[in-house]
Amino acid sequence: MPVYYVDGDFLPAEKAVIPVDDLAVVRGIGVFDLLRTYGGKPLFIKEHVARLFESARQINLTLPWSQAHVCATAIETLKRNTVDEANIRIIATGGSSSDFITPAGRPRLIVMVTPLPEAPRWWYEKGVKVITLITERRIPGAKSIDYIPAAMALSRAQAQGAVDAVYVDRNGNALEGTTSNLFAVIDDRLVTAGRGILAGVTRRAVIDLAAELLPVDIRDLPLAELLTAQEVFLTGTNKGLLPVVQVDDTTIADGVPGPRTRRIMKALATLFIDSSGAS
Repeated sequence: MPVYYVDGDFLPAEKAVIPVDDLAVVRGIGVFDLLRTYGGKPLFIKEHVARLFESARQINLTLPWSQAHVCATAIETLKRNTVDEANIRIIATGGSSSDFITPAGRPRLIVMVTPLPEAPRWWYEKGVKVITLITERRIPGAKSIDYIPAAMALSRAQAQGAVDAVYVDRNGNALEGTTSNLFAVIDDRLVTAGRGILAGVTRRAVIDLAAELLPVDIRDLPLAELLTAQEVFLTGTNKGLLPVVQVDDTTIADGVPGPRTRRIMKALATLFIDSSGAS
């Protein structure tokens, strides 16, 4: 049985609970971050925990722990679980509140370790379809626990045979996926949105890697440009780098993962190995 960390205790999953008056329950107030292991070791854990704290800051939720404490707690939770490769989900709730809306400075820390889901190999070999949806995050830079819009968007995507939905803002700019960042190769330059998005840890790694292969532009990405791109791909903690060959009813270029996408995918895989110390 999985072992979770909840508010100071390591507990079997069936006993891992929080009070019903926690603001995460009554108001959906809280933030989280998700990282994965590679070779059994946490990948980019410091970067993910730093983003957790930044998410909390953006929603005015004060966290009483140090980043080092949260990292250590996550690593200890991983050690108490038997799993080859894992997702590590770190959650900071709003805590209990007497008025059921205002954080009282007593957030709860939760760490959950679960097996890493394995994506179909053909996604990476043949590429996938995504759909577009006009919507925007309320607080783009905060990874809050309120995922109702994302869950609804993902459900719509799956109903249309797509693996994700790409958000498009009111001005017609393509932003990001429900749990991923978006990239496009346009005029031999790599383009990704720079505002209105949750900046991913994997996104940052890809930008750094890609800069050695082709120019990188962080700017608005109009949907019309996306549909005429030479190559398109998504990045994310679980997805890694995922080639996109269809957006709505439009086939991207010749409908197969492009050469730049494949080169960056290979470089990212090498980075994962180097960062985890896996051999």
